[in-house]
Amino acid sequence: MSRAMTQQERIISPPKRESAHTHWRRSDLRGLARLAAQATEGVVRITEGVHQSVWSTLGLQGRQVGDEPPRAGGLTGLLYRSVSGLSRGIGWGVEQSLARIESLLEARTDAAERVESTQRAAWLAALNGVMGDRLEADHNPLAIHMSLRLDNVALDLQQPLKIAAPCSRVLLMIHGLCMNDLQWCSQQDGHAHDHGRSVAEALGYSAIYLRYNSGRHVSHNGAELADLLEQLMQHWPVPIDELSVLAHSMGGLVIRSAIQQAGERGLGWLAHLKHVVFLGTPHHGAPLERAGHGVDRILASSRWSAPFVRLARLRSAGIIDLRHGNVLDRDWQNGPASARVGDTRIPLPLPPGIHFHAIAATTATRRGTLADRLIGDGLVPLDSALGRHRKARFCLAFADDSTWISYRTGHLALLSRPAVTDRILGWLGN
Repeated sequence: MSRAMTQQERIISPPKRESAHTHWRRSDLRGLARLAAQATEGVVRITEGVHQSVWSTLGLQGRQVGDEPPRAGGLTGLLYRSVSGLSRGIGWGVEQSLARIESLLEARTDAAERVESTQRAAWLAALNGVMGDRLEADHNPLAIHMSLRLDNVALDLQQPLKIAAPCSRVLLMIHGLCMNDLQWCSQQDGHAHDHGRSVAEALGYSAIYLRYNSGRHVSHNGAELADLLEQLMQHWPVPIDELSVLAHSMGGLVIRSAIQQAGERGLGWLAHLKHVVFLGTPHHGAPLERAGHGVDRILASSRWSAPFVRLARLRSAGIIDLRHGNVLDRDWQNGPASARVGDTRIPLPLPPGIHFHAIAATTATRRGTLADRLIGDGLVPLDSALGRHRKARFCLAFADDSTWISYRTGHLALLSRPAVTDRILGWLGN
């Protein structure tokens, strides 16, 4: 067995010791306390909105604060503001107490307890996918920070890396919305399956995994990834001759954003990028987010339901980017996301010099208008995953032999199908 194969086995092997305490970090309690206080304040605001809607029908107008719906005035408004202020005060006090406890206990935490469990990684990734932009803006300790990872440990790219048997060919694995790097590994017939491990063993790559906050704007994650890859090129133990990428779902938009921004900034890693394989990437958006935007508009159309728009808009910037497949800042900077209906993107073709490949999935057994447009893989329509668009300027020019459809396959099943691995091997092996 080669040294590269030994390294890749380490990537997806779970730690030998996993303490029960690894499901939680001490800072998690502080982050949850902040969320609880904010949720309480949000419920109070919705209740106030409904209350004021009732009073408005009687001709009693409330206070107008900016562009927000009218708020209750007089003694009633004072009561609501007092409850909100009390909630913030209690939340602040709890956070301060927990922060002091964290500092006292941190020194007593051994290394085994700092190893993250797969359960914590999963719920944290889901939380960040739904509201990661808010967590980041609020400096909540539950916000995920982008990192390149090996063996479930973040690589320190501020200094030369010490890695056993590094290869000159690197395969970067990028997960999708509400997911994390550990979810590339799945069980098939009692055996662990990971596209990254399989490709690394067969073709001699070092596979590394990206973890990121999928609730942020795709363009923000793309900019940060571009910087991380530049640092990786500088600190990888051996010169990198080839960099290839395997990206699932939203991850494909993130790497497209990173490529474009790296080209604009003249970053060196782009010259080493050879292959990019997209798995179920919504290049032109996903209907699920568009449906959510429609709910926003319906609720806002009535004074009675308008206060509940806050609930419908509990979708992160990352999710909103999936409405049409936003990749760059300019795609979403034309105004508030809630005010835009049409596709405002500027066409972004695939750049030359890189081999791009697209794998799409459909739960249908064969091609058909209904299956292609409405079903797809359950989340992403077939045309969107293959880069096709009714307007020619938006179409992505994949080569005929660089697209493939997996039938009877759902969006998440793309991560575990051996046939998908075989197709990836065929492309990257050339």
